[in-house]
Amino acid sequence: MPTTYDPKEAETKWYEYWKQNGYFQAGKRPDKETFTIVIPPPNVTGMLHIGHALDFTLQDILTRMKRMQGFDTLWLPGSDHAGIATQTKVEQKLREEGITRYDLGREKFLEKVWEWKGHYNGIIRDQWAKIGLALDYSRERFTLDEGLNKAVRQVFVKLYEKGLIYRGKYIINWDPAARTALSDIEVEYKEVQGHLYHLRYPLKDGSGSIIVATTRPETMLGDTAVAVNPKDERYTHLIGKTLVLPVVGREIPVIADDYVEREFGSGAVKITPAHDPNDFEVGRRHNLPQVLVMDETGTMNENAGKYNGLDRFDCRKQLVADLQEQGVLVKIEDHLHQVGHSERSGAVIEPYLSTQWFVSMKPLAERAIAAQKSGQGTRFVPDRFERTYLQWIENVRDWCISRQLWWGHRIPAYYCEDCGELHVSLDEVTACAKCGSGNIRQDEDVLDTWFSSGLWPFSTLGWPEATDDLKRYYPTSVLVTGYDIIPFWVSRMIFTALEFTDEIPFKDVLIHGLVRDSEGRKMSKSLGNGVDPLEVIEKYGADAMRFMISTSSTQGQDLRFRWERVEQARNFANKIWNASRFALMNLEGVQLEDVHLNRKLSASDRWILHRLNETVRDVTRLMDQYEFGETGRLLYNFIWDDLCDWYIEFAKLSLYSDHTEAKASTQAVLAYVLDRTLRLIHPFMPFISEEIWQHLPHEGETIMLSEWPQYDPALEAPEAVGEMAFLMDIIRSVRNIRAEVNVPMSKKIELLLKPADSQAQAALERNTEYLKRFCGTSLLEVNASLEAPAKAMTGVVTGAELYLPLAGLIDIAQEIARLEKEIQSLNSEVERVEKKLANQGFVAKAPAKVIEEEKAKMADYSAKREIVAARLAELKG
Repeated sequence: MPTTYDPKEAETKWYEYWKQNGYFQAGKRPDKETFTIVIPPPNVTGMLHIGHALDFTLQDILTRMKRMQGFDTLWLPGSDHAGIATQTKVEQKLREEGITRYDLGREKFLEKVWEWKGHYNGIIRDQWAKIGLALDYSRERFTLDEGLNKAVRQVFVKLYEKGLIYRGKYIINWDPAARTALSDIEVEYKEVQGHLYHLRYPLKDGSGSIIVATTRPETMLGDTAVAVNPKDERYTHLIGKTLVLPVVGREIPVIADDYVEREFGSGAVKITPAHDPNDFEVGRRHNLPQVLVMDETGTMNENAGKYNGLDRFDCRKQLVADLQEQGVLVKIEDHLHQVGHSERSGAVIEPYLSTQWFVSMKPLAERAIAAQKSGQGTRFVPDRFERTYLQWIENVRDWCISRQLWWGHRIPAYYCEDCGELHVSLDEVTACAKCGSGNIRQDEDVLDTWFSSGLWPFSTLGWPEATDDLKRYYPTSVLVTGYDIIPFWVSRMIFTALEFTDEIPFKDVLIHGLVRDSEGRKMSKSLGNGVDPLEVIEKYGADAMRFMISTSSTQGQDLRFRWERVEQARNFANKIWNASRFALMNLEGVQLEDVHLNRKLSASDRWILHRLNETVRDVTRLMDQYEFGETGRLLYNFIWDDLCDWYIEFAKLSLYSDHTEAKASTQAVLAYVLDRTLRLIHPFMPFISEEIWQHLPHEGETIMLSEWPQYDPALEAPEAVGEMAFLMDIIRSVRNIRAEVNVPMSKKIELLLKPADSQAQAALERNTEYLKRFCGTSLLEVNASLEAPAKAMTGVVTGAELYLPLAGLIDIAQEIARLEKEIQSLNSEVERVEKKLANQGFVAKAPAKVIEEEKAKMADYSAKREIVAARLAELKG
């Protein structure tokens, strides 16, 4: 093995090896239980970001572990056409060339978008490879491929035939720049400093007026009523009366509706059914006219009277001046409020009355809610996100699924231009079934991206055909995704799956947080704080990025990206490399048949096997609970502390000795522990683990297919753990004392040990070689009858007192001060435990085991305090 680890060389080599040999492909274990994940498909709008890296790494970790556990694992890759997002990108590119999509026409424009898709799909695949994702490329899908298009048409037609898809007028989010409806997730709310305009609407009979307020005065041109609360005594006498709409002169009624909050503003609100979603509902309840005063570009139309042809914001300025001139503008207040903007074009969103296609959500939602509440639904991890899911689906509105775009699944609805008949069909309609005319026009709109991605877990496996993959790998095992798209994507996958497959689409939904910058801010282009995962990999390697990003947060919590954490993960990888390199240098000639534990093992051998066994047990349990952060902490502590800092140092004694049997035992244990450790770390750090594993005595072609370590009761060795803990306490104590008086390890010292009992004495005598080496002694004495020297540094551990005679190197006054400080510390610990045990509430509620543990601590602290106090008295004497 080279002196240093080269991530770039290893990553390129091993990913190509895994891919070429088909190790990522599912179906090679037909008699085994399946484990399936379908990747949340990234949009083909550009490069993957650090949030994708987190999401995909967690899935890769799970897939690699399950494969090693013997499952027939399928991790299905794919990408999303992303409707408006992709079309916007391509249109921007065309504008740079001085043309628009209308110059090209629909067919030529779509050719351009397919070219874009091909280019960025290739980039995404390259990024998947750089991150090290074990994806089954033989099953890769795209939301606009032929099979998924068939599934989309099938769902649309079936829902239409059941009366769950309809066409009608409704208020939707409208992007005047892109000229399309938007889903809620495509609307970004920004805090804007605007104005609140207070307007006086006069009563027709001249008996007074009502004051209303609005942030969008241009919409008043479409007002068809003013509403008040029916219980508001200020206005009950006006209900049913007629107002005259200023500037326009249209007569509108005063109506009563519980929607109006009496305490808010004047208690009266203008009702504009064609330009506000709440007003639309009020208007439906009261059969009010729907007056649309803008066109699709945000330009005022003929219903706006003299403002016809003005941009909406120019209209606002002119209208406010006219209202002021008429004396009906009461006042203008500064008003900070949230304004919806198109995430794609940046334009201010217009709530807009439009003829669109909708899914009637109530029947679909009711089934999903019933499944969840009966315990037959998906398990959310963490479980608090089940509330987010239920809250949205219990209050869901009908879903606007049509988009005024060219890129997407075109709606399979056809209109007869001669008789007006509507046909919804799986197949293209060329002749009218009613009148026989061939003058047929397909609906121009496409479906919302979420309509096709909502079918992703089963459409990717071949539905609506009863494919072998669908039968074997569906329902899937787990979905990994961020909390921000639970309503928009997770919910839709659940209710469509229940409707069309009669099963939930995934057993578990693992929710992770967002990746934020080091200050906790959301990453964005405007802030310039985004992180490119490829930049991280280029600088520190894929394994370092994977380990950092997957273990740096708790379930469902946001993660702060810090470069220093990636550096720490890189240092961890280097620690593994250096320790493994040392081990391999001392395993020359060792064959696989030599690596067995049926030998005479030392205490340190039994201790490291015990610690490995505990780590295997706990890591497996935590991984099954999706506790990646805690898993990472356990692996880091075991590898860095137990294996590298302690065991490998202990192992050097026998590895460098002439004792053949002891050396062979240590070699076997070292090879065994390193092999199992690499398997445990492999899902997190696949490249470095493969590179090292290939140099070890092993069986099989790749660590990817090696068996996941299993807990073995035979490896439990609590007595060895106790013995090694005793030795390590002494070694740490000696090193701490050396550090206090600046005595380097290179300087030999005398060490006198006074064991507390015969068991401690036997343990010390069995391990004198360890103590001599790691304490750096010229003389080591173990004696239960030892008298403390007059001039010595003193240490106390559980089971022994230790003295370092350091005549000429020690300042007695300094040692007295140190011991007095230690007495204070022990006094604090004794006092803390005393208070705890004196607390009747604690004693009454705490388990007996916990109380016993506290009592044991009390006895230990008290014994140490007595020893230190005695030594202090000696020195002062």
